[in-house]
Formats: sequence, C-alpha cells, structure tokens
Amino acid sequence: MLEEAGEHVAALFRAVVGLLFACHGAATLFGVLGGPHGGRVPEVGQWPGWWAAAIQLAGGVLVAVGLGTRIAAVLCSGSMAYAYFVVHQPAGLFPLENGGEPAAMFCWSFLLIAALGPGRWSLDALRAARGEVRAEDRPRP
Repeated sequence: MLEEAGEHVAALFRAVVGLLFACHGAATLFGVLGGPHGGRVPEVGQWPGWWAAAIQLAGGVLVAVGLGTRIAAVLCSGSMAYAYFVVHQPAGLFPLENGGEPAAMFCWSFLLIAALGPGRWSLDALRAARGEVRAEDRPRP
C-alpha cells in the first residue's frame, strides 16, 4: 500500500515545495504575504536579491505545476546552495547556527525533485501523453 502511495506523495511533495518557494519569491518581489524576509523589496534587476526572488517565483511555479520540472528544480536547488554558502555559511558552520535551515531544506528538496522527475501528476506528463515532448524528455512512469 505504501509503494502505491509513493507516486501520489511525491507529486504532492513537488507541488507543495514549488508553491512554498513561489510564495517566498512573490513576497520578496511584491511585498505581499508578509513581505520580504530580508527587509525591503529589491529594485528590479538588483543583484542578487531581485534575481533570487525571480528564480523563486518562476522556478517555484514551474515545479509546482510540473512543467520543465527537472531543469527548474536544478536551478532552484542551485540558487539555494548559493544562498546558503554566500549568505548563511559565513555566519556559522551548521544551518542551526547560521539561520540557513530554509535554504538548506529547499536546496535538498529541489535536488530530490530533480532526481525523481515530475511524475504522472504534472504538465510534463500531460505533454508527454499528447506526444508534445521527445521520448528522452518524457517522465518515467
């Protein structure tokens, strides 16, 4: 029974992680949902805050709906690795010390999603079923 549920749980995991990441990006870019955690909304194009938030919003939405899932998840994972090592790690070795727990969790969560793929409950799977993607890009059953 648990093996049968795995596919559904993985799809829900992908959707929830993507949605949470997109909300974080929206909060930073638009000052909604409690606003940016770093203080103020960054100027358009400001490095790295605006770009990180844009990746969070766009990448999170793509992962949540399962479109371009693997590429989006790798990009999201990389952005969180960058955030952890550049912003958090200099303040202490361990995430509990340096406030980098969310960055570390998102990084590893997106890496898992990239490895697992989009699954059957995704736009990638729907496109594959319609023959809109190449055979090598199709999600594994």
